[in-house]
Amino acid sequence: MAELVYRPVVGAALTMFKALDLKIDTQGSEHIPRTGGAVLVSNHISYLDFIFTGLAALPQKRLVRFMAKDSVFRHKISGPLMRGMKHIPVDRAQGEHAYKHALESLRAGEIIGVFPEATISQSFTLKGFKTGAARLAQEAGVPLIPMALWGTQRIWTKGRPRNFKRNHIPVTIRVGEAVEAPADQYAGAITRRLRERVQELLEAAQRAYPVRPKDAADTWWVPAHLGGTAPTPAQVKEA
Repeated sequence: MAELVYRPVVGAALTMFKALDLKIDTQGSEHIPRTGGAVLVSNHISYLDFIFTGLAALPQKRLVRFMAKDSVFRHKISGPLMRGMKHIPVDRAQGEHAYKHALESLRAGEIIGVFPEATISQSFTLKGFKTGAARLAQEAGVPLIPMALWGTQRIWTKGRPRNFKRNHIPVTIRVGEAVEAPADQYAGAITRRLRERVQELLEAAQRAYPVRPKDAADTWWVPAHLGGTAPTPAQVKEA
C-alpha cells in the first residue's frame, strides 16, 4: 500500500532538521532488518524521540509504526497524521486492543516502535522497562532491536521550552544488535537483558556526544551522575 502520508512527513522532518542545522550522528542502522517484523526499542528523553527513532530505520528503507498514547490521535492536527502513518493508539485503560493491533502488524512484517519506559525520563537516565515489548516479540516470533538517543532533550523535553532555533544541536543515535526473545523464556528476564543493552548504547551515545555544557546554566540537560543539574530519579519521583 502506498505511503501517502508517512513519506511526505519524513521529508518535512528532514527539511526541518536541515533548517535547524542539527548534527545527527547515527551508527548501527544495519542492525535493523531490511525485511520482516521487529520491535524497535529506545530510551525516551524528548517529545521528538519517535521522529529520530524512525530516522534510524531509513537507511534500511523501513518505516516504523509507533505505539503512542491515544490523546495524540484525538488532536486535530496530529491525529490525522498519526492515523495516516498507521501508528498505533494506546488507551492505557484498555491496552489489550493496542497490543493486538501491534501483534498483527508484527506478524504482517512491520517494525513496531516502543518506548518501554512509557513516559519521558526527566532525569535523562533509564527508568524501569515495561515488559510489553518483550511479550510482543515473543508472541510474534520477531527480534527486539535496542537503540539509544542522546541530545534530543536539548530540542524539546518535558518541563523545558522548545528550542527550534538554529543552534546546531548534535543528536547521537546508536542502534545495537538484536536481542532475541525466545517464547520459552520469562518476559521479565528478556526485558532485563534488553534494558542492559539499551543502557550500554546510551552510555556509548553519551561518550560520543561532541559537545559539553557551555556554562553552569547549560548543565540542565546532563544527568546528575555525570555532573549535570538534571534532577535525579529520586527527585523526579518526589516531585
